[in-house]
Amino acid sequence: MNTEMSQSEDGEINMAAWILGVKNLSIQPYPLPSLGPHDVKIKIKAVGICGSDVHYYKTMRCANFIANKPMVLGHECAGIIQELGTQVQSLSVGDRVALEPGISCQTCNFCKGGRYNLCRGMKFFGSASTHGSLANMVVHPANLCFKLPDNVSLEEGAMIEPLSVGVHACRRANIGPDTNVLIIGAGPIGLIVSLAARAFGSPRIVMVDVDNTRLSIAKDLGADETILVSTSIQVFTLYSTNFTLLGV
Repeated sequence: MNTEMSQSEDGEINMAAWILGVKNLSIQPYPLPSLGPHDVKIKIKAVGICGSDVHYYKTMRCANFIANKPMVLGHECAGIIQELGTQVQSLSVGDRVALEPGISCQTCNFCKGGRYNLCRGMKFFGSASTHGSLANMVVHPANLCFKLPDNVSLEEGAMIEPLSVGVHACRRANIGPDTNVLIIGAGPIGLIVSLAARAFGSPRIVMVDVDNTRLSIAKDLGADETILVSTSIQVFTLYSTNFTLLGV
């Protein structure tokens, strides 16, 4: 793929946050791919830091995805359209957009059936061999850029990707006004699931974690109850013994 050392109108070279090795992060020039007819160039204005970014920073891998060479991190993002491909009609220069970070093949049965998130050929921003969006500018397919309403900030737009996790979880679990919810883990995604569950109508939400600070935040965000669990192996052994004696 052809690349170009992209510059802004004032001549500034496009820069990005590159992970070069374990705990080795560097701001370096990021040559962008050429703008295709169905692509847009976006000036990135907000990027969230996901747990996967932290994993890549600490270990150069996330689960089974291994970064064997330097890559640009980041995938939770929003920005402003700077340039349009020749065939793009759905967006305009200056539009504020949230980016879908998963680039699917658009030709397999999953993609054609509207379930492109299951595409086996998925290329995901900031994941192993695919550069991410922690950069001044990126080039992205126009159909994966979604215009933000005027009352949604760019920072909020960057959070749409993790929010979609919570919404998807609630849809899969059929959350509604008659559904009590237990969420194990009060990290960022757990909190988002909690907010989504409330929006879906859940009357009672219980959050479980090993960290009191996280549970306090969960309570502030509307959790009805919180449960602090122990990480002590002695406590675990005691409970296991009691359950055994009770025949559980």
